[in-house]
Amino acid sequence: MRKNRVVYPLLVCCLLLFFGSRLSSKPREIPKKSRLNVLLLTIDTLRPDRLGCYGGRSPRTPNIDGLADKGVLFTRAFAHSPMTLPSHADIFLGVTPLFHGVHDNNHFAVREELTTLAEVLKNDGYSTAAFVGAYPLDSRFGLNQGFDVYDDDYERIHDRKISTVERRADEVVGRALDWLNKQISPWFLWVHCYDPHDPYDPPEPFKGQFSGNPYNGEVAYVDQALEKLLDGLKKKGEFDQTLIIFTGDHGESLGQHEEATHGFFAYNSTLWVPLIMVVPGTPPSRVSSQVGHIDIFPTVCDLLHLAKPAVLQGTSLLPLIKGGRLPDKPLYFESLYPYTSRGWAPIRGYILENEKYVDSPLPEIYDLDQDFDELQNLARSKKTEKYAERLKEIVEKLTSPEAGRAERNMDRASLEKLRSLGYISGGRVSKKEKFGPEDDVKTLLPFNNKASRAMDLFEKGDTRGGIDLLREVIEKNKNLDSAYSNLALLYERQGRIQEALEVLKSGRTAIPSSYELFFNYVSFLEKARLFDEVVKAVGESDFEQVGSDPEMLNELGIAQARRGDLSKAVEIYEQALALDGKFPALYNNLGTAYLSLALRDNDNRAFKKSMESFKKAIELDPRYPLPYNGLGTVYRQAGDMEGAVFCWEKVLELNPGFSPALYNLGLVYMDKADFRRALRLLTEYRDKLSGSLPPKEREKLESLIQTCQSKIDR
Repeated sequence: MRKNRVVYPLLVCCLLLFFGSRLSSKPREIPKKSRLNVLLLTIDTLRPDRLGCYGGRSPRTPNIDGLADKGVLFTRAFAHSPMTLPSHADIFLGVTPLFHGVHDNNHFAVREELTTLAEVLKNDGYSTAAFVGAYPLDSRFGLNQGFDVYDDDYERIHDRKISTVERRADEVVGRALDWLNKQISPWFLWVHCYDPHDPYDPPEPFKGQFSGNPYNGEVAYVDQALEKLLDGLKKKGEFDQTLIIFTGDHGESLGQHEEATHGFFAYNSTLWVPLIMVVPGTPPSRVSSQVGHIDIFPTVCDLLHLAKPAVLQGTSLLPLIKGGRLPDKPLYFESLYPYTSRGWAPIRGYILENEKYVDSPLPEIYDLDQDFDELQNLARSKKTEKYAERLKEIVEKLTSPEAGRAERNMDRASLEKLRSLGYISGGRVSKKEKFGPEDDVKTLLPFNNKASRAMDLFEKGDTRGGIDLLREVIEKNKNLDSAYSNLALLYERQGRIQEALEVLKSGRTAIPSSYELFFNYVSFLEKARLFDEVVKAVGESDFEQVGSDPEMLNELGIAQARRGDLSKAVEIYEQALALDGKFPALYNNLGTAYLSLALRDNDNRAFKKSMESFKKAIELDPRYPLPYNGLGTVYRQAGDMEGAVFCWEKVLELNPGFSPALYNLGLVYMDKADFRRALRLLTEYRDKLSGSLPPKEREKLESLIQTCQSKIDR
């Protein structure tokens, strides 16, 4: 863990947070019609230079440009982090990650005691709603505080990692517009569109029109989707009574500085963001002053004449909006995903006037007036000590001693529950506190890129080339977790599971702080059916993430179920669902565990629970075949043969190769005396398994087939 010095002013700040951050005053007595509505639009992964209003070369963003024509456009607005969740926390809390403690998208959550912009507006009588486009802003991460409606109902697909779940802008905007049309002023609406995020896959016609640049196609698509919302606002007659704030959470490198996407570096390609404010009654203008995400909260408060929480670290931009000036102050930024998730050296820095300082083992200084793309590092010709000292002062001033509490996504009761089951030790995995050039992101990212290229080789059919490249990377740099993970994956896809496990063991020895390697190791133990080893590994782990990661808990629950400890499996699945109640695989596995308990113990309650769990899994993902299979068994046990047949036929519709459904349907049709259909299904089942059945099961199956044949021959 990083250790930050705490000076006396921070203690005063924390007391203010504890006693004064939540506004308890009654809403101001102002007639509703005289109060501005607030529309916040955040577009994920949006580079300003892809917008016409920011000088984009081939603009296809007429609606966003239209906002700029009516509003105040800030030419130098910056994020404080190149990650989705931290940036939105900065916007909604008005404080930097040093204060709120959310440093990347994984294993952090906004603390409940912090006051959000939505809470301030709700307290002032506003109806509040949010419609978000992707899992990094799921309600479990705490940004739902203060919203009457927090719509994160994106489609959950069983075979995708939950961290990659998203929905298109049209769906987000459509739901937001439905809510908006039912509102009476004043209201606060936040709309988040995720589409420009990797992978770039715009819908038609943008996919065809931008076949050579799908990122630009995503941006153009989002612009079109926003047109419906803005037109809806005009039709409602409230466009001129609405404060509109448009921004991005961060940018996208698109290959600049050898970074394909974002999250590693803190260059302007990912920190520079668009910011447009349409303020009714204020003429359009362009502002060149440096501003940041944390300035949005106090600006909204000033524009609406609301009291500001005392802890805000941002500055109101109202003087700039009115054509005035603000004194220059340093803008803090960080990129800590490489540190928190991979153990690489942290990146922190600040921008002041035209200078940008990046603190890392290989420090960087840039003159942004002359070199906005950051191609010429002036640290080679300047002494960096004064810059490092200034950054130290900035960090001390902005840091809250409570920030570390954001690392726990799980409430104390849930943590203690898992500890009582034998999981989650009291310690933490130690990370390095001193870093050298070998730990710098600039040193490690090229190796990471090679590890990614190795996977590209594999996908193109060059398995040997991919494996050789990964071995070369590991030989040259033993501290790159992605190289071990990718090599293990290639071995596993070749059926070499034991070699995959050996690779992951080596990686864990070299990089004990890597949670990614630990998760992959547990997952591969599961694939190798080493269920006792799964339970042992998790039980001995020092990673607190274990208790806040639904996917890890899912692996653990499966292992306990396979070991025969069904009750413990049920407890673990339910703990995981308390964290993420929209995880189809968890509900399916919970249903399977309850069904096994019901059949073993003749437990009617467990039987009902299994039915509920399977139905919930199907509700979340109607294309998921496994819960249909489980529900079919439930129906058959209950004597509902029609329900069982429907479920198992649905399984085969979704996955024709799912052999257990063939067998189950064969038995049902035998019971119904439809021996021709039963014979076809059971024969297909036998042929698919190709002799892999144990002798007794194969003997039973042959007997069933012979019975069907004899019935037909009569």
